[in-house]
Amino acid sequence: MTSSSTGGVTATLALTLAVAACHRPATVPPAMAATPASSVAAQQSEQAAIEKARADSARYPYTAADVHFMTGMIGHHAQAILIAGWAPSHGASKSVQILCERIINEQSDEIRTMQQWLRDRRQPVPDAHTMGMKMSMGGMEHVMLMPGMLTDAQLAQLDSARGPQFDRLFLTDMIQHHRGAVSMVKDLFSTEGAGQDELVFKFASDVNVDQSTEIARMEKMLAALPPG
Repeated sequence: MTSSSTGGVTATLALTLAVAACHRPATVPPAMAATPASSVAAQQSEQAAIEKARADSARYPYTAADVHFMTGMIGHHAQAILIAGWAPSHGASKSVQILCERIINEQSDEIRTMQQWLRDRRQPVPDAHTMGMKMSMGGMEHVMLMPGMLTDAQLAQLDSARGPQFDRLFLTDMIQHHRGAVSMVKDLFSTEGAGQDELVFKFASDVNVDQSTEIARMEKMLAALPPG
């Protein structure tokens, strides 16, 4: 074979390989082949929009009245927990001690819920030891008692009681306290636009039902106590 023939064969072979390479399918990972980049971006964008909508629905709408209710109820619950904690050391009956344990457990959990709600919305978060709601008036800070909360004189009287006297005073005072909480729920729902936030609505509704039920229970317990 002549050199010119060899060169022709080589050129023909090179051309054939080049054509074959042009028609060979590119190696693409299955996931990318099935889902183009534009489709992946669209899915991610849609998911982000869904998550934002969920976040917005969890936070909207809430009002100043909702913030006032949640803030005030923290101090309200804190006082209930304080006096319920006196039951063992003040000679309370077994039934009153069981009631107090339930109040402490339930309202401690609810305080954490209210604090987290406020924290999530970048609102001031009172601690669980605040006896009332702090208000600024005339450049000075005052503590405002929420409806039904005990005055200092009532707290001192209850703290000095022991045994059956403590039971009677505690039940009387806690009925007053619970009625105050129920009135706070009523005020919330009677305020235009308030109580629409999902968590606020559920929490306030639960407070209304639970504390109304406990009022009825405590009234029966009070009526069953010995006279005097």
